[in-house]
Amino acid sequence: MLSLWRNLNLTNFFSLRQTVALCSARRDPRSNPNRTCSGKRFNVPTSAEFVARVSGIPTMAKLPFQETADGLDAAFVGVPIDTGTSNRPGARFGPRQIRVESAMLRAYNSGTRAAPYESLMVADIGDVNVNMYDLKDTCKRIRTAYRKILATGCIPLTIGGDHTISYPILQAVAEKHGPVGLVHVDAHADTGDVILGDKIGHGTPFRRCVEEGLLDCKRVVQIGLRGTGYSADSYEWSRAQGFRVVQVEECWFKSLAPLMAEVRAQMGSGPVYLSFDIDALDPGFAPGTGTPEIAGLTAIQGVEIIRGCRGLKLVGCDLVEVSPPYDTTGNTALTGANLLFEMLCVLPKIKYY
Repeated sequence: MLSLWRNLNLTNFFSLRQTVALCSARRDPRSNPNRTCSGKRFNVPTSAEFVARVSGIPTMAKLPFQETADGLDAAFVGVPIDTGTSNRPGARFGPRQIRVESAMLRAYNSGTRAAPYESLMVADIGDVNVNMYDLKDTCKRIRTAYRKILATGCIPLTIGGDHTISYPILQAVAEKHGPVGLVHVDAHADTGDVILGDKIGHGTPFRRCVEEGLLDCKRVVQIGLRGTGYSADSYEWSRAQGFRVVQVEECWFKSLAPLMAEVRAQMGSGPVYLSFDIDALDPGFAPGTGTPEIAGLTAIQGVEIIRGCRGLKLVGCDLVEVSPPYDTTGNTALTGANLLFEMLCVLPKIKYY
């Protein structure tokens, strides 16, 4: 045995070490054995130490694909629409590009020492079958799909798509959990009433949610709001509902960790939904979006906000408005992929080393 060990080359050594670490017990029957195996019951993404990042079908973080949320604790799901956009289109391609860029993600969070794949059963369950020609029908399809996901006990991590999708998702979430708290990170309040005669679009989702009683308004915070407006106080309606509004000027030149301590106290122990519009970040960091606004949050502040949600009872998250055609470098989608991983790392029951 000793001579055999000495004769192993370096590649075989690492392959053997991975095999011992990941395959010491049974393969989970719900996983694709060609992609992953685990000594526990959890899916483990393939590692670029052993499988080239550019190989294989691009699922989120190179996780196994599963057709339904059955048996999952959390799932990545795409909603590829931009029918609700008011400016530049392209967010329909967001889920696809984010999945491609997510090949860079590894299994552990080096900053927080979170080990999501040793904590939860996670998979990519594909995209909602949207109707590109009918936004109202698309919202119905999204609501129906999320009812099924939530009925399994799975927490959805949504890859958008424009921000319209948060409305039907929250309809399904509130059906299960009742009115929820909301951590909304965005350049825009998205509380408009009517846009070009229509009440459904990416500028109106949270007004619709309030009208339908989907949100616990005393547990809503909007972070990063900025830009020009249609009135002197663009956020008057939000404040009137009881939302906490944190305009971007309150965020400049500082860490947002103290803010998030206050947000955690505001949210309490009730269910919370996290919605992160990529245009909350300054377009210098994330140019690939439909409605960019200058002087936004940094990527570091975006990570601080999400990490600051640790300890909340998160029942769903989304990352929306990535429009790949406006960023040929892929950096906006790469940023979105990393923010989604950070969301996974702060879900309830995540193990930390």
